[in-house]
Amino acid sequence: MKKTLIILSLVVASMSSMAQTKTTPPKQVKVGNAQVKVGNTKIAVGETSPALIKNAKDSASYALGYRIAQSMKGQGLQAINMAIFEKGMSAGFLSKGIIPDSLLDNCIKTYQDKMSQEKITANRAAGAAFLAENAKKPGVVKMSNGMQYLVILAGKDTTKPTLKSKVKVHYHGTLIDGTVFDSSVQRGEPISFPLNGVIKGWQDGLQLMSLGSKWKLFIPSELAYGERSAGPTIGPGSTLIFEVELLGIE
Repeated sequence: MKKTLIILSLVVASMSSMAQTKTTPPKQVKVGNAQVKVGNTKIAVGETSPALIKNAKDSASYALGYRIAQSMKGQGLQAINMAIFEKGMSAGFLSKGIIPDSLLDNCIKTYQDKMSQEKITANRAAGAAFLAENAKKPGVVKMSNGMQYLVILAGKDTTKPTLKSKVKVHYHGTLIDGTVFDSSVQRGEPISFPLNGVIKGWQDGLQLMSLGSKWKLFIPSELAYGERSAGPTIGPGSTLIFEVELLGIE
């Protein structure tokens, strides 16, 4: 997944979105001895709270900083040198940078790539260690491609899907630490899809399952999303775990 850092655009979009949101009646936070009006909300400041926000410029400054930090964190850039970041911010307002403008985007991308590679390495190592221990557990079967599975329930029907099949399943997907990233079970509704349109681990695993079976699939990153992130939870190089119940084959 190609990443691009467009902080200002995100901040402007966020502010525009907030500006278009239906206003609500003013509310007051009862902390401190004085209040500052921010939009339709009064924020209390004074002796009993940090007097950071004193006027509209202060509130906008705080909001911009917060949004920029949220954007950076979402792109894995929270581990930065804050002192130098602040110098860069000041230089940007003054248009007096010490790095040529033509190189700025490359500097950001180089660091993003470095952070991404570190995540990939760490996630792959954690996944390999998990699979090595998991393979020792009773009932776990290791496949030649590195994937593992555990039969929770064996279906009585001997029919199995092929890559050309459309399957109906219930599933529950987690990371190796138990974090749930997707679950038709939690949504309470099974899903149907062509088997050749999903990750390789699902393709290989479901072709072994008979109708009515419920298996637990342990899928290494190379049979899942590889070095790509998938959504806000699945990081690059992640090993995935799915409980899959095969409900139908078309």
